[in-house]
Amino acid sequence: MQETWAIHGVYPAMAWTPDNRSVILWAGGRIRRVEIATKQVVVIPFHVKDTRKASTAVRFAVDVPTGQVIFGDGLKAATPPSDSLSRRERESVQSVPSTSTPDSFPIKMLRWVQVSPDGKRVAYGALGHIYLKDLPAGAPRRLTKQTDHWEFFPSWSRDSQSLVYATWNDESLGSIRIASVPSGATRLVTDKPGHYLEPVFSPDRSRVVYRKGTGGFLRSFAWSAEPGLYQVSSTSPGGAGGKSTLITLTGTNPSFGKDSDRVFFLKTEGGGDQIAPAKRVLASIKLDGSDEHEYYLSDLAQEFTVSPDGQWLAFRQGFNAYLTPFVETGRRVDTGPKSKAVPVTRVSKDAGEYLHFSGDSSRLYWADGPELYHRDLKEAFSFLPGAPEKLPEAPAQGVDIAFHAPIDAPPAGHVVAFSGGRIVTMKGDEVIEDGVVIVEGNRIKAVGKKGEVPVPAGAKTIDAAGKTVLPGYVDAHWHGSVGSDGMLPQQNWVTDAGLAFGVTTIHDPSNDTGEIFSTAELARAGMIRGPRVFSTGTILYGATGDFKADIDSLDDARAHLRRLKSVGAISVKSYNQPRREQRQQILAAAREVGIMVVPEGGSLFQHNMTMVVDGHTTVEHTIPVPNIYKDVLALWPPTKVAYTPTLLVGYGGNWGENYWYQKTNVWENPRLSKFVPPFVLDPRSRRRTMVPEDEFNHFNIARIAGNLSKAGVTVNTGAHGQREGLGLHWEIWMLNQGGLSPHEALRAATANGAKTLGMDRDIGTLEPGKLADVIVIEGNPLQDIRQSEKVQWTMVNGRLYDAATMTETGARERKRAKDWWE
Repeated sequence: MQETWAIHGVYPAMAWTPDNRSVILWAGGRIRRVEIATKQVVVIPFHVKDTRKASTAVRFAVDVPTGQVIFGDGLKAATPPSDSLSRRERESVQSVPSTSTPDSFPIKMLRWVQVSPDGKRVAYGALGHIYLKDLPAGAPRRLTKQTDHWEFFPSWSRDSQSLVYATWNDESLGSIRIASVPSGATRLVTDKPGHYLEPVFSPDRSRVVYRKGTGGFLRSFAWSAEPGLYQVSSTSPGGAGGKSTLITLTGTNPSFGKDSDRVFFLKTEGGGDQIAPAKRVLASIKLDGSDEHEYYLSDLAQEFTVSPDGQWLAFRQGFNAYLTPFVETGRRVDTGPKSKAVPVTRVSKDAGEYLHFSGDSSRLYWADGPELYHRDLKEAFSFLPGAPEKLPEAPAQGVDIAFHAPIDAPPAGHVVAFSGGRIVTMKGDEVIEDGVVIVEGNRIKAVGKKGEVPVPAGAKTIDAAGKTVLPGYVDAHWHGSVGSDGMLPQQNWVTDAGLAFGVTTIHDPSNDTGEIFSTAELARAGMIRGPRVFSTGTILYGATGDFKADIDSLDDARAHLRRLKSVGAISVKSYNQPRREQRQQILAAAREVGIMVVPEGGSLFQHNMTMVVDGHTTVEHTIPVPNIYKDVLALWPPTKVAYTPTLLVGYGGNWGENYWYQKTNVWENPRLSKFVPPFVLDPRSRRRTMVPEDEFNHFNIARIAGNLSKAGVTVNTGAHGQREGLGLHWEIWMLNQGGLSPHEALRAATANGAKTLGMDRDIGTLEPGKLADVIVIEGNPLQDIRQSEKVQWTMVNGRLYDAATMTETGARERKRAKDWWE
């Protein structure tokens, strides 16, 4: 317990006997009496008969093609788990392959939503581009028609005739551009490439202020010098861009009030850790970099915006939108939802971000997922002229301003045959030697023995003789970088590495909400290459921080779950909610809202067991004990709570990740070094820490995972993002070290993850009707589990990739471009 922390006490607890001759202690699952004089140890027999009421795990079916939880509409599979459905009924419903073949999915992750000052149009970012929609009922359309670069951070001019925005191209980097509305004709504002963020017009439209960021990791290091806030003319002659000048080296989120010569911005003060996070300060500065003023200080605000007339301030805290008069006192004022100095009112019901005012400052707009909301100021404050006698409640529903996008899949007539391989279907222990898998479009059409399953004429045939064909791997606990500063690369080496090692589905239980769900939608639409992406988005964090999720009632929990489901979450991560009742409120809301709950295990055994009893979808991370006994083995399996131990970062001892760095030359792995840049791979793998063999704790926690698996708990693989793609194989191999057979360990990486996440209607096994997520292994991992990493072909949703190069072949031929660091 001391290897991580032991806030519930360090074992063993001890007590003296009344005669002072012996000590009673607990060890090895038994109560023992140690006589001090003789050192004799005697076991004191005991048996506890106990009854515990436990909730069935909250779990819902997920329609994998669209990424939506199936909930309601009279479908038995979608009803909340309850004792009214037997285990067999629940499992039989989910074991039936989906027959749905949707050709589109709803876009939910809208970013930088901005209504034009005249109220006639709304602009937002989605699928890597800026979209426009005429209000109230126009059809969303692209602002431009270009396909060379991504488009980010749209912001309107005060006359509603133009949008300024940032662009990104992996090769040529970024720029600031202005587009005329509605024509979409664009012109360049900046004269050099860079990492550009958050551009805004001055009220007189003569200048553009933007933030210059830095690259590295997913984006090039180039043009990263001197980050800060800059200004540039919006009317550079010749369309070649103008010379930018520095305003200040600090600050983010520039915006304007009523004056064109002074820009507001946010800066941070203090903090730097979870105990005392940085505070936010709203400040302003003249465009020449002089005369800085500070106005408001907030412990937890995430966003500030000043109205065009300079009379009002909107801010976002605890994920909700608030309004207050903008008061200049000559010194900064502490503000927040409970501020007493000036009136403050909450205007959103569940959540609100991208706060902005109408052109006449009479209305505040905000967004929550695909919906646009507004509140007139006279409906927020009773002292304003025209205010109703009773102010209305916060709006519970907004206007859907989003659209549907096509799902990327091969045409229905395109057929791929994997022929002659060892087919490990993951339907029980089924293995078909010299078998065939037929894929048509993006679904599996047939699986069987070669000669018994005909290969259609014209099919693209993959010779799998001597190889093993498996369902795509499911990484049920994946973390990885998909963007930074809100920007996404056009090609991501992190997700490429996952595909190269056969990972076709990832579930990320903690990431930036905007970045991860934007990535998921881009991948689903085929605009980037990557696995199927599912996530919780930002965690429901119970400790102090600017993204703290306060939950003190069932209504609080409902609001947080609704806001995350609205942007595409199939699950939420309950993380450091300190009281059990708070965690139970999240679970109760989850059963109503239709979303799963994966909690942070946190190296707290007692918490882990209440997580099981209360019916969480999973327990994430290892339970931090050296052994489990009959109590755990009796309690856990009937709940159907799954277990994702993440052995690579296991609690209670030296992590499993360190074992593979010590035992293998990770930097020499040809597949890994092909996709992971040396400045990321080399420091961790070449400069490795060596430890004695008997201090590797993963053998023990893998054994416990194996015992739980044999008792009936669904155990999944989750690599925690420790080593891109390869980490999942380390998880598989460690489960094998812990006592699972190779077949069982591979099932943990395929069928189990799909079942745990409610996706087993569509993925996880090779059988007719399921989605075509297929991998081909050069070797036989059933005999040598270390062969699992030798992936030759990766197919995700019917799209076929040469795993060694990530070149797409088959229905569409696409070569992988060089990464920026190559």
